[in-house]
Amino acid sequence: MRNGTETLTPHLHVHRDRGYTVLEFHGEIDIIAALEIVPFLDAATGRPGAQVVLDLRHIEFFDCSGLRLLHRARLRVLDRGGRLQLVCTHPLALRIFQVTGLDALLPPLPTLDEALGQSEATSGSV
Repeated sequence: MRNGTETLTPHLHVHRDRGYTVLEFHGEIDIIAALEIVPFLDAATGRPGAQVVLDLRHIEFFDCSGLRLLHRARLRVLDRGGRLQLVCTHPLALRIFQVTGLDALLPPLPTLDEALGQSEATSGSV
């Protein structure tokens, strides 16, 4: 059920799957990558009732610029009554989420199938 993937920047690929817009982050997510990603992230998260998955399985590096992207996406989706899921298995990124408390607001899931199968938003209103 996965539609074609569109590569929007070297750091972002987007596709639709099971009613969700899946934003796949690739490579090093730093300030330069974040500047490239923000317009596409805003487009995906700016629609009322948007259902979005942020997939970080393909990252190599993730800094505070990446954290800002995730926080921005979460706020935009929740403000518009949508759903946001996060997929991440990168050990350093998971540690950053734990230290910053982002894992409590946006619990990372280990697989895309698990994120797409969630019936309710795990991004909550905490």
